[in-house]
Amino acid sequence: MTPFRPATYHPTLAALWAIDRLPVLGPGSPNESARPLLAALSLETAFPAVRDREAALACISGLWLYQDFLDESHAISQDLGGWIGSYWHGIMHRREPDAGNAKYWFRRVDANPVYEGLAPQAAELGMKGGWDPFAFVDRCEHERGSGSPGELVCRRVQLCEIQLLFDCCFRLATGR
Repeated sequence: MTPFRPATYHPTLAALWAIDRLPVLGPGSPNESARPLLAALSLETAFPAVRDREAALACISGLWLYQDFLDESHAISQDLGGWIGSYWHGIMHRREPDAGNAKYWFRRVDANPVYEGLAPQAAELGMKGGWDPFAFVDRCEHERGSGSPGELVCRRVQLCEIQLLFDCCFRLATGR
């Protein structure tokens, strides 16, 4: 599995990734201790050189989501165009949980490098059958709150998905 390396990001972003979390499949409880760091995020503070403004905003949306602030994440992702905004929007609605709305947003996500990278990593984590965002929405609906080994697999896959999407957005935002 490809290791996630948040230390390669700007220190303000890396600090938020240093907070070790395994987000639940539902809305979760916002990590209030992270709120001041999140509230201080801006394009200027987290991205000294921005090549793609929407991708940078998508990173910020993703960090709010990672810390279980669904409303704040939603406020950003709903205004983003393209597949990246739709992807973050879909994850947020999957966690809300609103499966129908999540699937609506995933239908707006074209083939992308995250899906390609996620398929083998999800398999390594114990998810069989390749990557299908719609099947994953259904599986999260089935496993949410069960406390089963399947729920833990879904949570790990979701974290991997969030990390891969964030990394893709960061690379687009900075040109790295």
